[in-house]
Amino acid sequence: MLIVLNPSAGQRQRERLGGTLAALAARGVTAEVRATRRRGEATELAREAARAGAPLVVAAGGDGTVAEVVNGLLTAGPSDRRPALGLLPLGTANVLAHELAIPTRPRDLADLLVRQATRPIWPGLLEQDGERRYFVQMVGAGFDAEVVRRVSPSLKRHVGGFAYAWQGLVEAGRYPFPRIELALDGVPTATHGVIVSKGQLYAGRYRLAPDATPLRPGFSVVLFDRPGALSALGCGLALPLGQVLRLPGVRTVPAQSVTVRGGSAPVQADGDPAGIGGFAVTAGDRSIDVVMP
Repeated sequence: MLIVLNPSAGQRQRERLGGTLAALAARGVTAEVRATRRRGEATELAREAARAGAPLVVAAGGDGTVAEVVNGLLTAGPSDRRPALGLLPLGTANVLAHELAIPTRPRDLADLLVRQATRPIWPGLLEQDGERRYFVQMVGAGFDAEVVRRVSPSLKRHVGGFAYAWQGLVEAGRYPFPRIELALDGVPTATHGVIVSKGQLYAGRYRLAPDATPLRPGFSVVLFDRPGALSALGCGLALPLGQVLRLPGVRTVPAQSVTVRGGSAPVQADGDPAGIGGFAVTAGDRSIDVVMP
C-alpha cells in the first residue's frame, strides 16, 4: 500500500495520519508513505505505483491531492491493472471523502483500507488550452474560482476553511462578475457564475447539488445568473443552510458536457486555481475503483 501525502497538513491532521499508520501496523499492514514536494508530484507517484503493480494507492490530503492521484492512476495504463484508490482525509477540505462517507477516526480508516471493499466512481474530464485532466468533485468559473485563486495558503494553514469565508467577503466588494457564455449539452446560455459538480457537496459538508453523484457519469450544473456582491453574499449565507438553489437567479441543470466560450472569468478545479477563460468539461471516459464503506 502506497500513501501519497500532501505534507502541508496541520498538526491535528498529521496525528490522524500517524494514528492510521499505527492502526494499520496493528493489523499487520505496512504502508509506504511518500510526501510530495511540489504540485503535480502526486500524479507522478501514483502513476509510478500503478505501473509497478501496487494494488492500492491512498491519497492523504485534500481535494487537490485526490485529483492529482486520480490523474496518475487513470493515465498509468490498462484498466485491468489499475490500483484501487483509498482516501485519507487531510487538508483544508476533502469533499469527496465527505461525499463517500469516508470515516476520519484512524481505527475506522485502517479497517476500511484493510477490507478494501470498492465501488467505481466516474471522474469528469476537463480540457483547457489543449491539455486534458480528470477532476473528482467540481469545476467552477466565476466568483468561487476568484476566491480560490486569491485565498492565502498561509491563512488556510492557520484557520482552515474559514480562510475561504474571509476571502469571499473581500472579493465580493471588488470582483467584477463578468458575463460567462457557455453551452450545456450544446444548448447555449449565459450566466455570471457556474459550478459543474460531480457530487452533492461543496466546500466540505454543504449540500449544493442534491441531484449529483460521483457514482455515475454526468454532472449537475449550478448557474448563478445574478451578478454583484449582494447576490454572492446571499449565496454564502444560504450555503450552510442548504438553501442556495432556492435563491432567485440560481438554477441547476443536468448535463453530460459543458463548454465555456472564452471570457475573463477565473476557473478552479477541485479547489485549485485552473487559469482564466474557456474550457470544456465532458463526462469521464473511464471509472476508478474507490475504497469506501
